[in-house]
Amino acid sequence: MTEKKTSLRTQVFRRLLHVTAMFFRSPVGGRAWLLAAALLVLMLCINGMNVLNSFVGRDFMSSIEAKDRSGFVRYAWMYAGVFATTTIVAVFFRFVEERLGLLWRDWLTHRVVRTYMDERIYLHLDAEGITNPDQRMTEDIRQLTTTTLSFLLMILNGTMTAISFSGVLWTISPTLFMVAVLYAIAGSTLTILLGRPLIRLNYQQADYEANFRSELIHVRENADGIALTANQNTIRERLMGRIDQLVTNFRRITAVNRNLGFFTTGYNYMIQLIPTLLVAPLFMNEGVDFGVIGQSAMAFATLVAAFSLVVTQFQAISAYASVVTRLGEFVDASERAAMQSDTPAIECLEGVEGIKYSSLDLQSADKSGNVILGDLNALIVPGRSLLVHGANQAARVAFFRASAGIHSTGSGTIARPPEEMLAFLPEQPYLPAGTAREVLVPSGKEQEITNRELQQLFAEIGLASSKFRTPEDFEIPRDWHDALSLSKQQLMSVARVLLARPKFVFLDNLGSVLSTHAQNNVLAVLAKRGITSISIGEEDPDPTLYDTSLELREDGSWKWTDLKQGAAPTGIPGQSNLAS
Repeated sequence: MTEKKTSLRTQVFRRLLHVTAMFFRSPVGGRAWLLAAALLVLMLCINGMNVLNSFVGRDFMSSIEAKDRSGFVRYAWMYAGVFATTTIVAVFFRFVEERLGLLWRDWLTHRVVRTYMDERIYLHLDAEGITNPDQRMTEDIRQLTTTTLSFLLMILNGTMTAISFSGVLWTISPTLFMVAVLYAIAGSTLTILLGRPLIRLNYQQADYEANFRSELIHVRENADGIALTANQNTIRERLMGRIDQLVTNFRRITAVNRNLGFFTTGYNYMIQLIPTLLVAPLFMNEGVDFGVIGQSAMAFATLVAAFSLVVTQFQAISAYASVVTRLGEFVDASERAAMQSDTPAIECLEGVEGIKYSSLDLQSADKSGNVILGDLNALIVPGRSLLVHGANQAARVAFFRASAGIHSTGSGTIARPPEEMLAFLPEQPYLPAGTAREVLVPSGKEQEITNRELQQLFAEIGLASSKFRTPEDFEIPRDWHDALSLSKQQLMSVARVLLARPKFVFLDNLGSVLSTHAQNNVLAVLAKRGITSISIGEEDPDPTLYDTSLELREDGSWKWTDLKQGAAPTGIPGQSNLAS
């Protein structure tokens, strides 16, 4: 188990290096290199100013000890000049760092979201056990880019600081230099031992926070349903459970932070005392100037801080490690999902006139792998409407999804016309926010279809609404899930299909949303427009509405019936049958 975790972390950090290299080789890589070079120059300036500051501070304190008024004034002005210059450089350094982090986040988020949508990865993440992908693509990517850049700069700056101040500290006291190195090593080791549980706890906390936020979003999106069904008690208890989870886990985090704080706070206080304890005797023996005490304290603190990034940044490092792990899991799942999309178990072929199912086996979406439809061989020809029905609801859902090319478990072949010749209407209508024209009119046909024609089409399919009384109403942006009832949303989706003019349309459980009269009218309008309908539902076959029927049975078998002629081929899993 330990080897597996180590291997995962190694893969994650290798991927991080790979993503970083891709960023600098991307189209925005030129700007990235320019910003990175500016950061390096500014960092060198800051370190140079810090070294200069230590010497000016030494002479400033020595002038006070010697009661040298002219030297005091001169070094005070130099001190102020060093502080002013350092402030300007530090502000620009932070500004450039933020710009580089934003550029990296912008590029990486666009890349991840583009892959997430184009490869249909969102279809497979539930099966991969990946929770809260939205948070991983927003918060985790933001933290990854900004924190990675911050840590890289801290490491680089720490290296420069260690080189710069090692010489300063060595000239004051070689013993003090060795104490600083050993002190930092011991502190880092103990910090890792005390704070190791934070990585796991921070990982869990991110999930608990996201789960709580998801529950609150669910309440907001289903406010009317919760109130009307008086289900608020159940929802409240679920919310309370989410709160208890995140609070309990955060208590564990605070307990670890408390133990870690005892050590790190004492560790930081001792940094101020150790150099004084070692250098003060040298001053008392008149071996060094009084200002050297302050210089040694500054040099010791700076050098130890450079060597003690683990101690000073462990909480940030632990949170960062959990982010890297979460994103690593997301990327791994995305790669597996992309492979499923590239090499689907069910082969979809294009370029034929009808829709042909050959040796199609469909398995349940869960991990059981049960066959819910076996060895389907059928041909749907244009102009011959089909009703897919039967007691096997899981098979009906899988048949709809497989026909659309998004059911990932099973085998066999589906030959279909080109994608633009197919349309799919899910049971839950999907209408993005916007104007009716934007939602309905296919791309490239904006000039061909007028608002008056849209109004006539709505009247034909029985979509009467106060939202569409005048042609100008089709130009008003709306959130359709709030503006229309569920049945009218579905009729609006039907209108979108009619305007797209496909050869075939799959209708998933249309009768659950529309009345019998409205459903029959939709089927008639589709047939009038020459669009072959494949309806998936629970109703019994009606020869006045459908030409053929496909019954999906509980045992995975099927029965094809020509409703006009009465022929009824049947299919049993494991046997070859062809219905046409």
